[in-house]
Amino acid sequence: MPSGSPPRMRDVARALGVSQATVSNAFNRPDQLSRELRDRILAAARDLGYPGPDPIANTFRRGRTGAIGLIIHEPLQYLFEDPAARLTMAGVARVCGEHGSSLVLVPRAEPGLPDVVPTALVDGFVAFCDPLEPERRELLRARRLPVVGLDAPVSPGEPYVGIDDRAAARAAASHLVALGHRRIGVISFALARDSETTVVPAGLDAPTGYVANRARLDGYRDALGPALGDGGIVVVAARGVEEADGAAAAVPLLDHPEPPTAILAMSDRLALGVVAEATRRGIDVPGDLSVVGFDDVPAAAAASPALTTVRQPHDRKGEEAVLMLLRPASTRQALLLPTEVVVRASTAPPRT
Repeated sequence: MPSGSPPRMRDVARALGVSQATVSNAFNRPDQLSRELRDRILAAARDLGYPGPDPIANTFRRGRTGAIGLIIHEPLQYLFEDPAARLTMAGVARVCGEHGSSLVLVPRAEPGLPDVVPTALVDGFVAFCDPLEPERRELLRARRLPVVGLDAPVSPGEPYVGIDDRAAARAAASHLVALGHRRIGVISFALARDSETTVVPAGLDAPTGYVANRARLDGYRDALGPALGDGGIVVVAARGVEEADGAAAAVPLLDHPEPPTAILAMSDRLALGVVAEATRRGIDVPGDLSVVGFDDVPAAAAASPALTTVRQPHDRKGEEAVLMLLRPASTRQALLLPTEVVVRASTAPPRT
């Protein structure tokens, strides 16, 4: 080996008296070699300072990377901080592991920084986005790689894995109507990225680009409209997705001249924020105020009072999205997973 030149695969092969293909198998296809031979090759590679085959060259040679990209429209930390997102990501990661695939996280593009979508070394994408931004749709179209939506289709008519948000929200609202509630507030997700807490003048007809937000508002209206009339419902769009955002969104509802006897929140985190704000004010939940969440994350059952909510299978959504991506394109079609209303201690009939 010339002085100063980096060690190569052929140097390891020459040192052991084996072929370069055998050395390659030690790194890429260990099942093709005995344990003893592979250990000898890896030990010789360490002694020579050979790190292994160039992953970029391997990618071009094989025509695949062995990795799946998970696109999100939130900052990267959202996947680790939000309990519903963590459960979904666990399902994605589980199936990737079972099929020997790596997982590449692709967060939203921050202002002034390039988007990772055009350069991510992956064989396909799962788009955990609602909705996927038009600019990213164009970037994905240029990549010509398979894409499966998670929670919403990447484009209308394309395959995705999700739930029937409208039916789930309708069931949650129907539970409150059946208990006898007639003054009901709704806390929705933000109407646009980085918007402030907003009392929505249009109520359940609020314009929003988020697929799940729109579907859930429609579901609430399906159940509440016949019982209350649209004019009897106040909708507040939260600023974000954390408990503090739910507490802030509860303020205009609880300060209303005719405050609601029940509040529907579009996530458990927002609902738990409502419970915290009500408790701070001395409002009893559920005696004075019933609260319903959405997701059934672990904190919902552990809360005091335990939270009534809509249960959706987060981990299975992640699993099914990856399985769909790995199947031939001709077999991919929309898959809606079941939901159910889990009634716990945060809801009760209104005081007479």
